[in-house]
Amino acid sequence: MTDFAGQYAERLTSAEKAAGLIENGSKMAMGLGVSQPPALLKALADRAEAGQIADVNIYYLLSTKTAGDTVLRYELTDRLRPYSLFHGAIERALDKRGREEGRQGVWFIPTGFQQTPDVLVNQVKVDTLVTTVSPMDADGYFSFGINADYSVAVARSGARLILEVNENFPRLAGDTRVHISEVTAVVENNAPLIEAGKAPSTPQDEIIGGLIADMIEDGSTLQMGIGALPDAVCDALQNHKDLGVHTELMTPGLIKLIKAGVINNSQKHIHKGKSVLTFAMGTQADYDFMNNNPDFEAYGVDYVNDPTVIAQNDKVVSVNATLQIDLFGACCSEFLNGRQFTASGGQLDFVRGASRSKGGKSIIACYSTAAKGTVSRIVPRLDGPVTTPRNDVQWVVTEYGAVNLRGLTDGERAAALIELAAPEFREGLKAEATAMGLI
Repeated sequence: MTDFAGQYAERLTSAEKAAGLIENGSKMAMGLGVSQPPALLKALADRAEAGQIADVNIYYLLSTKTAGDTVLRYELTDRLRPYSLFHGAIERALDKRGREEGRQGVWFIPTGFQQTPDVLVNQVKVDTLVTTVSPMDADGYFSFGINADYSVAVARSGARLILEVNENFPRLAGDTRVHISEVTAVVENNAPLIEAGKAPSTPQDEIIGGLIADMIEDGSTLQMGIGALPDAVCDALQNHKDLGVHTELMTPGLIKLIKAGVINNSQKHIHKGKSVLTFAMGTQADYDFMNNNPDFEAYGVDYVNDPTVIAQNDKVVSVNATLQIDLFGACCSEFLNGRQFTASGGQLDFVRGASRSKGGKSIIACYSTAAKGTVSRIVPRLDGPVTTPRNDVQWVVTEYGAVNLRGLTDGERAAALIELAAPEFREGLKAEATAMGLI
């Protein structure tokens, strides 16, 4: 009988010794979101601060306070260089300070979420993965649990695996396992997990959420993002029946619908009866509910976000937010005030997957204005790169209504989108559209 406990004991070490295995010149992938390991990241930051390491590139998506307080501290970014594939508040602050001081504070790699495993494994060729996992089971397997995302692919690429085991971290079925025999070092740290609760909603959220909920038929399969608007959609779905989930992100709003029996996955063609995700962010109560729950399955993002996989279920509804929509219908969901603000994430993956699904609907939603009502989100031309091309955009929803752009001419699109803008901006948009030859 194989002695898995013995193998575990051989690899069990301190965070300081495990961080010492990361060498100058390493290309390190860091876990996404909740799986960013606090003890290991602090130990690595301490090494950099002490001048013991000076040349490490760190690749990741969706940083949290765990990383922001350790390896992503500005004063360390000349030694621990952050390569972000998805910007948030931490990266925006690094970028701003770097520009003020005339040096690079963070590097950005444009990529769709589904492409991330290929980018990290085949293009960048990362050599190390540092992440949080669930405790080992009797057969010697840890689980990437609520963070299958790119961790599964990197772990199977032959990269050095340095794992932080946390008993609070959920174990999920699907394709999430890694065996002790593949692991270089193990650190134990039962720290509280990062939580993301329900965001406070606005009247616009409730209006838009109601409009979108009315577009969703019973038996649909859902993909939702995070934030007040998707939560408002979930709140408005309480009286629906037989919904399913195939989503990159499992949210508190979706879990609430699962607990209520609104989501039962009974109408899905693939993973019938299962809620499918690639990562999750919620409360510890949500994580506890998911832990060893056979109704949840997690898979790598290269599978979950594959449009051909998404489309195998009927009536897929994807709900995503954007920052700007131009009069042709193209969306910029990642650029603001001339700088990278977030990233494309999985938006285009699910827009295309839902569009290919029989009876599916791809929905792009946003408030009609930004900056406390002083700026229109519907604009003549985008201020940044195109996240979702006009050829792919289907439904657009603001608090002023919803329109399906499919099959409309350029002029019809412009006219329809102007009607979704805030009234005080419509005349200006009409003048711009006329000057552009659209109407």
